[in-house]
Amino acid sequence: MTTPLTIREATEQDWQAVWPFFQDIVKRADTYGIDPEISKGAARKLWCELSEKSFVALTGNQIAGTYYLKTNHAGPGNHVCNCGYMVDADYRGQGLASSMCEHSQKIAKSLGYRAMQFNFVASSNTGAIRLWEKLGFSIQARLPDAFQHPRLGLIDALVMYKWL
Repeated sequence: MTTPLTIREATEQDWQAVWPFFQDIVKRADTYGIDPEISKGAARKLWCELSEKSFVALTGNQIAGTYYLKTNHAGPGNHVCNCGYMVDADYRGQGLASSMCEHSQKIAKSLGYRAMQFNFVASSNTGAIRLWEKLGFSIQARLPDAFQHPRLGLIDALVMYKWL
């Protein structure tokens, strides 16, 4: 990546720049288990308000990606967090997802989390799976036919986990 990358906590004003690529990714329905017809307001609530923290990744002054971090389960499981990452199509292949995942692990540790879990990784999302494995995550479970892919039909979803 030639332009410096900055990752910072998201502000309410950032949603205007995040929404177009969020909507594009979710409408494709091939990587996220989010309703493809989700409204802008419901999406912002899901990504920014229901999470503990949300972040944006900027190349120069452009928001190129985003991620959220939240507790995966309350009570006895509250030491495990969950994250979701999205990168604008114009910025893919530049290491943003890797940088955001590494950043999220540092933030998670600083917040007292001891592990990170990805609950529903589409098995067809091979680029993400390779990246998560490269960053130390392992596949802990395979949920048969749990993801309804728009072109491939029913495919498996993976649960991936890393002790921080």
